[in-house]
Amino acid sequence: MSAAAPADDRTALAVARRIADTIAARHADEVDRASRFPAETIAALREEGLLSAYVPAALGGRSTSFGELVAICTALGQRCSASAMVFAMHQIQVGCIVHHGLTTDYFRDYCRQLVEQQWLIASVTSELGVGGDTRSSICAVEVDGARFALDKIATTISYGAHADDLLVTCRRDPQAARSDQVMVLLRQGSFSLEQTSQWDTLGMRGTCSPGFKLASTGSVDQILPVDYAEVSGATMVPFSHILWAGVWLGIATDATARAAASVRAAARQNPGTVPPTALRLAELAGALQTMRAQVQEAVASFEALLAAPEGADTFSTIAFALRMNHLKIACSTAVVDIVQQALLICGIQGYRNGSPASVGRHLRDALSAPLMVGNDRMHAQNASLLLVHKDI
Repeated sequence: MSAAAPADDRTALAVARRIADTIAARHADEVDRASRFPAETIAALREEGLLSAYVPAALGGRSTSFGELVAICTALGQRCSASAMVFAMHQIQVGCIVHHGLTTDYFRDYCRQLVEQQWLIASVTSELGVGGDTRSSICAVEVDGARFALDKIATTISYGAHADDLLVTCRRDPQAARSDQVMVLLRQGSFSLEQTSQWDTLGMRGTCSPGFKLASTGSVDQILPVDYAEVSGATMVPFSHILWAGVWLGIATDATARAAASVRAAARQNPGTVPPTALRLAELAGALQTMRAQVQEAVASFEALLAAPEGADTFSTIAFALRMNHLKIACSTAVVDIVQQALLICGIQGYRNGSPASVGRHLRDALSAPLMVGNDRMHAQNASLLLVHKDI
């Protein structure tokens, strides 16, 4: 399938909003209830060429800005947070390839094919035995001439059974230290997945993220040509934390909208009076505005770094690491607080599944946010970094 160049009135964000409103919203409750992959939404994004949105125009893509990717995550998150999270995770992988792979013919050709084929890429950073530390690997890529073999036991692979390709972290070779990592792109047909656990969770059920045992082979050209330490600091971490924050902002925005509709309905029942929940709604709107400002500031700062000649140096600083950690902690906490407050405003109708005011799915999905790279782990990292970083 060839993705045609978009017309000026069909920006990636405008198309994504239409998909969110007409497709993602229609299937969101059933995706959650059945714990199934949001196939309809991803198919629509694929059909519109949005899976390659971040690929540069020189390679056939849209050259969609990072800020627009975040806005798309927010638009999808307002209607189906599982769809939004799948889109975000996929774009994280695309970002890693675009930022760190285009010095090679192989990855430039891959991006051209991605535009044509709209492959869905999943991340394999988790591993049994490393305790959730993505900067540590037990498995290693084993190179033999022009070929490699790579096996990994992953505790989770989000939408792994539905992905076309995988981007995997591993040690550089069997003798390398755990932190001496590379990323390897695995192509459909060259790997096998054996499911090792179930995905029966409280929320984000449509991301379909069980554990898998992975076995693969391929060409050495599929190994990204830079250290994963560089990829992680410059792309994986900021893309993850900011795009995830965009998803969470979408969840919070829709929960607040449902709370506002509930207050207005109460006001219509008693003309001339201000419902008691109106005060709580005013507080909620302020909290949402603060969260939105945090995301917008992070987007603006990161885009400025991407455009700056000295940006690469900034990505490796303690200050930048702290900034990304603080953003993730703040937004993952805020989304839970905002949805809980929305539930109090909506009352029993917000608690009731199937109600127009229902925020049960929103709350269950939001509760995953502090657990995605656990906030306690991030607080511990910040505590260590602040011992040597004095400019708070």
